Amino acid sequence: MTNRDQQKNARRTQIIEAASTVFAIKGFARTTISEIAVQAGIGKGTIYEYFNSKEDLYFAVFDWFMAKTGATVMVSIATLKGSAAEKLKAVSASLMNSWDEMQDVFALFMEFWAASASPKTQPRFKQVFKQGYGEFRTIVAALIHEGVERGEFRADMRVASVAAALIGTWDALLLQAWFDSDFDHKTAAAEFMGVLIKGMQP
Repeated sequence: MTNRDQQKNARRTQIIEAASTVFAIKGFARTTISEIAVQAGIGKGTIYEYFNSKEDLYFAVFDWFMAKTGATVMVSIATLKGSAAEKLKAVSASLMNSWDEMQDVFALFMEFWAASASPKTQPRFKQVFKQGYGEFRTIVAALIHEGVERGEFRADMRVASVAAALIGTWDALLLQAWFDSDFDHKTAAAEFMGVLIKGMQP
């Protein structure tokens, strides 16, 4: 990659990160390209050198956000040690602890969920969500399978179903934390994981 390509990629990322901040604060409908340009510290015309429209930029922010979130989860899981139960607890704790950094942009995630229900934007958003959840289910299911193979967990479970339900629980806990600042999602997750793992043991 040439220096010019590196500079273009850096500028594109700069625009996307600025847009994510403004979209999180104002939402897609109320955000203007001019506001994103101010946040990025560049001219409005520069944005149009990289993105054809606000919708195009919004999709780019979505792709960037999902890729970044997925990469964080993958790095966290790759460093796990111990038993399968300990790994599952560590993944849960890592996701719950990520709220401290995530809460400022969680409104953006809510915007993406809403976009996945809009007829105009549903196909693209729905497909990326489907892929992201599918990959996460595969990862969590692999940890549970590891526990089954080691004799830590029961062999009569439908592992895919348990993995899907567990991910749904994590989503729901973070959603409750978004609506209620007094909700202790970390304690709720830790206690739930204790009950779940006990129920999965032979």
